[in-house]
Amino acid sequence: MIQSMTGFGKHVIQLPSKKITIEIKSLNSKSLDLNARIPSAYREKELELRKTIASSLVRGKVDFGLYIENTGEETSSMVNETVVRQYMQQLGKIVPGNDMALLEIAMRIPDTMKTEREDIDEEEFLVIKDTLTEALKEINNFRTEEGKVLEDDFKARIATLKALLSKVAIMDKDRLQTIRERLEKAVSDLKVDLDENRFEQELIYYLEKYDITEEKVRLQNHLDYFTSTLGSEDSNGKKLAFIGQEIGREINTIGSKANFAPMQQLVVQMKDELEKIKEQMLNVL
Repeated sequence: MIQSMTGFGKHVIQLPSKKITIEIKSLNSKSLDLNARIPSAYREKELELRKTIASSLVRGKVDFGLYIENTGEETSSMVNETVVRQYMQQLGKIVPGNDMALLEIAMRIPDTMKTEREDIDEEEFLVIKDTLTEALKEINNFRTEEGKVLEDDFKARIATLKALLSKVAIMDKDRLQTIRERLEKAVSDLKVDLDENRFEQELIYYLEKYDITEEKVRLQNHLDYFTSTLGSEDSNGKKLAFIGQEIGREINTIGSKANFAPMQQLVVQMKDELEKIKEQMLNVL
């Protein structure tokens, strides 16, 4: 079953004094392009978190955010009393004022607050990893649902291609005869004497160049292979893209050999369907 590379997952856990939120969203990309927003206190754990995300999502342009909000009374930020007093003394020399007014001004100046770096709480980090696991489950479920929509679209378009190929096969029965008659008429209009045996040999050689039997068989096989790959257990967008290239190659060859306007019109329709498949293929994992 195929998966889309587009998805979103979010999970929130409330601890006694902290609220932990993890958000993950992804778009299509040729490889894994992971952008992480992590509090500075957890930077040393970033590599471990990245590995967990990479093993689950595989490909895509991924934005990962870890947000930790203190909801209790505990805080690691403290007033830098020494700096504040120095600011107030300096301000008092410039503009006379009461202490409250000077304090209000001083607290707006940088470096009046200091933050003590907290050591990582391993139990809290285990909770973060559990939260990440749940967020990854959500985004993968989202990707699977989007993949079902893509799969249905692909199946419908492959069915259309098969129907058009059947029309090509029916039309091909009369095509070579029409080309033969056209060539014979063109030669007769020249009103020149020809060696009938030599002309017949050249005509057969010429018509063989326009034979599309092999292309029809290969195209049918590629369409069947595309359908069976859609139903495989793992999502493999790159493999489907390669099969799509082979389908396009056979359609182009049929178009170049057709030399028959009605068939070339069918080829144009086939190219249009394949182009729509290729556009959607960019989003398949």
